[in-house]
Amino acid sequence: MSITEILLLAISMAIDAFAVSLAAGALPGRHGPREAFRLAFHFGLFQFLMPIVGWLAGTSIEPLIRNLDHWLAFGLLAFVGLRMLSSARESEQSLPADPSRGWTLVVLSIAVSIDALAVGLSLGLVGISVGYPALLIGLTTGLLSLLGLRLGITTGRNLGKPAQLIGGLVLIGIGVRIVLEHVML
Repeated sequence: MSITEILLLAISMAIDAFAVSLAAGALPGRHGPREAFRLAFHFGLFQFLMPIVGWLAGTSIEPLIRNLDHWLAFGLLAFVGLRMLSSARESEQSLPADPSRGWTLVVLSIAVSIDALAVGLSLGLVGISVGYPALLIGLTTGLLSLLGLRLGITTGRNLGKPAQLIGGLVLIGIGVRIVLEHVML
């Protein structure tokens, strides 16, 4: 696998995390360096670890991953997206939970990295070492998450609640796209 192919793989794996970070940045609330670091670090960490877990899992659980990964990713993204839509409809005094903390962060981290699990499994099946691709996927995801968060903060300040609604719809849309890609194959 060439460096160009690995970089393209890393960027494609990071796109969902970028979109989620964009939506998280549009949420009202505090978006300081600590929150940005937590979000980018966890997204990058999960994107780094999931290909390794997939690679180690091997062919024994491949049928389970193939049949369920898209539904799991859809469910997690739809859950968080619906929470964002719900909080956008509530009064301005009732702010949504910080997406860079607690279970929301864990759910988002898993949701954006489910595809990386399948990629790691695929790399293992074709005999490609997973270390370097996983590292590049994790770093790329962390950097694109920071960029997405920064762009989302700017968008959120300018658009307010509509940006929050759009962010929720984007998360749900990503989940639908994941399911459709697997159903169409």
